[in-house]
Amino acid sequence: MSASEVNYNSLSPAEIANKAENIGVDKTCLSIRKMTLLGILAGAYIAFGAVFSSISVTGMSGVWPYGITRIYAGLTFSLGLILVVIAGAELFTGNNLMLLALLRKKITLKALLRNWIIVYLSNFLGSIIVALMVIGSKLYQSDNGELGKTMLSIANSKSGESFWPAFILGILCNILVCLAVWMSYSARTTGGKILAIIFPITAFIAAGFEHSVANMYILSLGLLLQNIDPSFVTGLGIVFTHLTLSNALINNLIPVTLGNIIGGAGFVAGIYAAIYNQISSDK
Repeated sequence: MSASEVNYNSLSPAEIANKAENIGVDKTCLSIRKMTLLGILAGAYIAFGAVFSSISVTGMSGVWPYGITRIYAGLTFSLGLILVVIAGAELFTGNNLMLLALLRKKITLKALLRNWIIVYLSNFLGSIIVALMVIGSKLYQSDNGELGKTMLSIANSKSGESFWPAFILGILCNILVCLAVWMSYSARTTGGKILAIIFPITAFIAAGFEHSVANMYILSLGLLLQNIDPSFVTGLGIVFTHLTLSNALINNLIPVTLGNIIGGAGFVAGIYAAIYNQISSDK
């Protein structure tokens, strides 16, 4: 096919569903080694987005309007999913779309859970690696420690949430994240994929929705920083009362993860499966 014959038209919604199904099948065929390495990369990529976002809004509070600050945080955080989709990586939240292939009976529940578990743990490892590098490089001391203050404040706030609000915020988040991935499937160009990603991701960050993989990095950074450089934390003159391991897990990571699964697998993959007759029993 010559360059003039390349089709740049986007896929239709029904074609997106078919593509999502095939991608779900392909993901289960990955070896454990590839799945793990791609999962580590995704955790690191989302962490990079969170680092960029934290840097971008440091110093904006009280200077810029709240809405502008949140939108700016979302725009910069979009880097994370752009890297995942364009460079290629395995992200737990995006892989919730694999439910489509399960409902079509193209993959087994065992294969689905194998992918989700390995990718989730690998995402966590990638997140921790970046958190350790941020601490080891002293990046958090930027702007006279204001960047570290921003990072710790975000982690403390997330650790102080209640179970059900965090669960619902997790649902809302992964509806948008999976829609971003879903729409990126429609694009035939790199630019098209990036445009499909930016607005849903900006929206979820601006609204304060909760993303489990982003929180793996944010919470890990806060907890590790408290133990690795306690003098820095003390010197900020702020007591981060909510930032404990138990709070991070029970108040945030567990409910947010469950919410992400409901939002991405149920509200996006499940509903589109039904709409486009992807459930075998409907045929």
